[in-house]
Amino acid sequence: MADKLHFSLVSPERELYSGLVDQVDAPGTEGDFGVLAGHAPFMTTLREGQVVVRNDGGETLYEVRGGFADVSATGLTILAEHAVLVAP
Repeated sequence: MADKLHFSLVSPERELYSGLVDQVDAPGTEGDFGVLAGHAPFMTTLREGQVVVRNDGGETLYEVRGGFADVSATGLTILAEHAVLVAP
């Protein structure tokens, strides 16, 4: 089994997602990026777009507007100014 990435998506209203996933793709202000387990640490701002959470062959889509993404040794945390679930 491949390593999993711990991912959290938080908006000002609530935490929308927290758990282990295979991959997360997000809309950075300097370009889209994908994060897998073991990714090098970085921090970036987000633009409006979709966050795609890939896990066990499925995808979950969230629409985000602004915020920050922080990749660390413990996983990926997205603090979005606005986020909603688009498709489970």
